Amino acid sequence: MNIQENLKTIKSSIPEHVTLVAVSKTKPVSDVMEAYHAGQRVFGENKIQEMAEKFEELPKDIEWHMIGHVQRNKVKYIASFVSLIHGVDNFKLLNEIDKQAKKHNRVIDCLLQIKIASEESKFGMTPLEASDIIQSKDFSELKNIKVTGVMGMATFTDNLIQIEQEFKLLISTFSNLKPLDTDNCKLQTVSMGMSGDYKLAINCGSTMIRVGSSIFGVRNYSN
Repeated sequence: MNIQENLKTIKSSIPEHVTLVAVSKTKPVSDVMEAYHAGQRVFGENKIQEMAEKFEELPKDIEWHMIGHVQRNKVKYIASFVSLIHGVDNFKLLNEIDKQAKKHNRVIDCLLQIKIASEESKFGMTPLEASDIIQSKDFSELKNIKVTGVMGMATFTDNLIQIEQEFKLLISTFSNLKPLDTDNCKLQTVSMGMSGDYKLAINCGSTMIRVGSSIFGVRNYSN
């Protein structure tokens, strides 16, 4: 199956309220354009330099999502165009995004990354840390960011029971944080689920899935 057919198959299997982020990392511009011509407009990248280069080459109605770990010193390279930053895992990063967004007279939407996996290598804050940030005075002073939801990455395992428990942890965290409604925090999005587990994620309550290999095929990391 080609990219267009893969997209059609996935879109026909997910509810209307779920946003599909096509993860185009390591894939050439030609692949992104094939997905674009099939009607896809939301794309996710995990490396800032690669995203910035693709932004320059590709149509400007694409909505770019930064889904990888973000280093504070690189936020400036995407601040003028990024639509949503998924992996915000500490207040210092939020503060930097706010500072860079202000330079471009923009408000950048962000998701707080919650650590739901058991793996040490996964980034993210605890539910309590997220709650403390949203309720802090420093957070209330950030005018150029808006926290629109939460994001989580499940453990890389074949144990579906464990994955389901981790997804449910993110959903309960979202439910607990949602009442903390402020000018710059309106929680609507739960970003969880990838190629191997997005159907389970949707069943658990995900409203945004990040799908790469099921659309574009296996990645080549040797480039």
